[in-house]
Amino acid sequence: MADSAPRHRPAGEGEKADESTNAPSEREPPAKQEKREKRQVEERSGLRTPVIYEIVRKRGDEEMARPATSLWWSGIAAGLSMSFSLLTEAILLTHLPDAPWRSLAVSAGYPVGFLIVILGRQQLFTENTITAVLPVMKDFKARNVGRLLRMWSIVWLANMVGTLLAAYFCTLTPVITPELRDGMLQVSAELMRNGWAEMFFKAISAGFLVAATVWLIPSAESAQFWVISLFTFLIGAGGFAHIVAGSVETFLLVANGRLDVVSMIVDFIVPTLLGNIVGGTVLFALISYAQVMQEI
Repeated sequence: MADSAPRHRPAGEGEKADESTNAPSEREPPAKQEKREKRQVEERSGLRTPVIYEIVRKRGDEEMARPATSLWWSGIAAGLSMSFSLLTEAILLTHLPDAPWRSLAVSAGYPVGFLIVILGRQQLFTENTITAVLPVMKDFKARNVGRLLRMWSIVWLANMVGTLLAAYFCTLTPVITPELRDGMLQVSAELMRNGWAEMFFKAISAGFLVAATVWLIPSAESAQFWVISLFTFLIGAGGFAHIVAGSVETFLLVANGRLDVVSMIVDFIVPTLLGNIVGGTVLFALISYAQVMQEI
């Protein structure tokens, strides 16, 4: 029969084992301990501002070097993808009761298109108001300015073609129900209630928020989904004007005879395009560069 009595340990043996388990750093050389602690600090302190700047700048440099064909088709894909923001808003609008909080709840659908575009690395014009501008600020030369204008023109035109195709696809095919199309038109009509000056200043806010989203993504890591969702929700809930998301709405109004082309260009495209560039480039990109220009 096995002995069931507890075995006695020599005094101090257990304490020494516990000591060695709980305090390994006491036996580390000071240099090694200091190195380990520095690494722990770096892991917990997040990315420094110059590092974020360099990540965004490098991405912009890489995008400007891409072939025109790649930029074009990626831009069209982004325009098509952005239509899902309006579609999701319309779905929420048609299924929610008519209550004071409904407009805020409908805005929860606004981030959908942005999530597809940004996480899918498609070319969105307002993203490029910061990513493509930072390389130019670092090395301001005619060649880099030319590369910036080339990218802007290709991506913006491609985004417009994508949103145009999406609007006419929803209008001319039975892809959505008449009730859902009416919901999309109702959401779209809200945008054109703004005057020229209102559209311009609201577009500045939208451009700033999109640029802020791009700036935060490198340090967001696994929280990228929530960063994109929060900032783009603010654009929708605040009624700010975004050139690509708004183009889906205005093209849909034109396709359904609710808006003429001249009004779309003069009252929406011009002020919104200018406002997005001011918000994303003149404000956010310049401020971002000013933070690090003495450190790079």
